[in-house]
Amino acid sequence: MGFLSVLTMAQRWVAENAPPGSVAIDATAGGGVDTLFLARTVGPSGRVYAFDVQQEALEATKLRLKAASEEDEKAAALGENRKKRPRQPLAPVTLLRAGHQRMAELIGPEHRGRVRAVMFNLGYFPAAGEEGRKLITLTETTLAALEAAMGLLSPGGIITIVVYPGHEGGGEEASAVAAWSAGLPSSAAQSVVYRFQQKPDAPYLIAIQKR
Repeated sequence: MGFLSVLTMAQRWVAENAPPGSVAIDATAGGGVDTLFLARTVGPSGRVYAFDVQQEALEATKLRLKAASEEDEKAAALGENRKKRPRQPLAPVTLLRAGHQRMAELIGPEHRGRVRAVMFNLGYFPAAGEEGRKLITLTETTLAALEAAMGLLSPGGIITIVVYPGHEGGGEEASAVAAWSAGLPSSAAQSVVYRFQQKPDAPYLIAIQKR
């Protein structure tokens, strides 16, 4: 059995640090994979915020959440008939068409300092096709978003960042994120890198846990 993918590892670390009832943020909603994961992880007593600058991404995320809720409802009905335990409902999700660098401004004040997980999946929104590939996350706004995320986290909260050095501009962004995370004072946070060493252009994961 091989090692877990970087996306699966990011989800594992988040699940270990964001119990039910937590507040969580998907900083790059894209197609909604991480948004759905967070909504299921923190459950109906939690809260999820999802950011993206593309309306298409937010619509895709909304559809993914709707389909998952409908599937859960069908499974719950079958579960009752078969005496199986149904899945708990998803957390309420707030979709925000805004750059993730604005999260400190747009997250509800009641949730500031209480966020348990922030997930970043950098690069571009694949479902948008070739035009979408031109609209990528940028080093400057990504670093600003990471600083904002640190301010929103509760002690013990985690940030996961999947970086993509293989596309144009991605190598610069990945290096900047790695340097930023390595430069955090150990008294403020601990940082780790999860990477497949023989594939230098493959995506890799950086994670930060706030002390």
